Amino acid sequence: MKILNAKICSNGQIFDGEVTVDGERIASVTPKETSSSSDETIIDAKGMYVIPGLLDVHFHGCVGYDTCDASKEAFDKIAEYEGSEGVLAICPATMTYPEDKLSEIMDIAADYESPVGADFVGLHLEGPFINPNRVGAQNSDYVQKPDADMLLRLQERAKGRIRICDVAPETENAIDFVEKIKDHVASVSIAHTCTDYDTAMQAFEHGANHLTHGFNAMPGIHHRKPGPLSAAADAEADVELICDNVHIHPSVVRLAFKLFTDEHVILISDTMRACGLEDGCYDLGGQQVEVKGNLATLASDSATIAGSVTNLMNCLRCAVKTMKIPFASAVKAATHNPARSIGVLDDYGDVEAGKYANLLILDEELNIVHMIKRGKLVR
Repeated sequence: MKILNAKICSNGQIFDGEVTVDGERIASVTPKETSSSSDETIIDAKGMYVIPGLLDVHFHGCVGYDTCDASKEAFDKIAEYEGSEGVLAICPATMTYPEDKLSEIMDIAADYESPVGADFVGLHLEGPFINPNRVGAQNSDYVQKPDADMLLRLQERAKGRIRICDVAPETENAIDFVEKIKDHVASVSIAHTCTDYDTAMQAFEHGANHLTHGFNAMPGIHHRKPGPLSAAADAEADVELICDNVHIHPSVVRLAFKLFTDEHVILISDTMRACGLEDGCYDLGGQQVEVKGNLATLASDSATIAGSVTNLMNCLRCAVKTMKIPFASAVKAATHNPARSIGVLDDYGDVEAGKYANLLILDEELNIVHMIKRGKLVR
């Protein structure tokens, strides 16, 4: 397969060129058109962008299913929906649950390969090692102190597929926890926290390298109490942003891109099972959530946002079209950066020779015109 006359957007750069696909992987990316054999599929992408398939490293579910359902059916349906929306690799997140429930999820994840849709590339363990005073939509009944032995047991059950593990660094033994687990997961992330700047810096110095849904469920930036966001910037850690126009004001998203640069921003969706469905009442981590439009809140507390219902492709469009983030930077934050953060950059995240040919061809309005999954034209 060859894609000709494209505006290729990869790793923060946009350039004119063509992409050649051989089997499941990209064979070459060249700045100009070359000759083609008669048996090749030719796609003329004139006036369109070619970008990597998106990678979401933090979301919980969609179309009525949740990662914590701990079933192959749930994983299949989630992968199918995400793939249909241009998210061609997924690292879904768990909620705060006890070890026996989390173990069931690990058992499904251990050998799971999605038959259709997005590639399953790992898990994000969002709970339970968080601060009970900053649970957000997590279930406070199951919050517990950081336990490295428990994380290692879960990682063994998952056959190494936990890619991100969250922790509130101010909780008891948290820094020791970070030190013990940092070599067993790609990213240790500060999350659901009341931490001050110094404690957050201590966590980063001991191996943390990530900030979960930045600005949400954590102290903000105060000029005398800078908190975890300033610490993450000083430590050059990655920061997740939910660009659904609900969780973070557009001005703050622009500020985050200036503060962290497009080297360290990661776009996520944080969707729950209502994504892709109508308004109504849904479950998230054992709690009821009311969904109206693009807003999801706890039924018991309408002031608490409970994840999102906006998939990552729509978050990307929102970042570019509504929040005025440069297109190349937004694409990098939804492809290259998440792939790097969870250790799968050898296969995903760029339009680059040797990587999987998971590609989206977008028009000027960022609509998906064509989709290529592992070298096959699926749309």
